[in-house]
Amino acid sequence: MAILITYRGTTYPWQCDHMGHVNVMWHVSKFDEATWPFFSAMGLTPSYLRGRYAMAAVQQNITYRAELLAGDIIEVRSRVLEVRDKVIRYVHELYRIEPEALCTVCELTTVHFDRETRRSCPLPPEIRAQATRLMDHDA
Repeated sequence: MAILITYRGTTYPWQCDHMGHVNVMWHVSKFDEATWPFFSAMGLTPSYLRGRYAMAAVQQNITYRAELLAGDIIEVRSRVLEVRDKVIRYVHELYRIEPEALCTVCELTTVHFDRETRRSCPLPPEIRAQATRLMDHDA
């Protein structure tokens, strides 16, 4: 199983809601920031994604398991769950480092598509191969 650390950071008071917990929008923001290094590790680099082809998120499921507070040190660990002809399904897990706890899990399904035709299309073989190498074979 290939797990990559795709984000490291901290939480700030201005990311907290009126109950003193990091607001859900900031959880999603951390996952968004983790996606780009994760995609790059598969060959879906910024240069590639600025070209003719792109990825579109078509499903996102989030599970909140533990609260985050201002000042928590966090990291996102990411892994591929499934690779199909046009689809990559993956998961981001947001951990609080101290005391260690899995706080949030975000599972995403993304589709490779052609910007010109506005239709899904097969992943290039080299990207599919690299995504497969990063796959969690126990999923």
